[in-house]
Amino acid sequence: MSGPRAIVRHVQWTLAPNHEPDAEPQTYAMLCVVCGETSATAEDWGAPQGWALSHSGRNPSHRSYRELITRPWRTWMDP
Repeated sequence: MSGPRAIVRHVQWTLAPNHEPDAEPQTYAMLCVVCGETSATAEDWGAPQGWALSHSGRNPSHRSYRELITRPWRTWMDP
């Protein structure tokens, strides 16, 4: 009677942005670091940046922002 056996194989993995046809889109948003308010998320960076300019216009002391980018990534085993 033989016991359990294990086969271990070491493989190299690669990680890169996902550009496959079914990948989620890359999205952008802006966060006001003064008050924590966030723009809507968009696939184009122009709308969130416009929101930040408008937000500063309504709140002149709010001058610091953080860009929030969501980029899909994927992994695969190298041959």
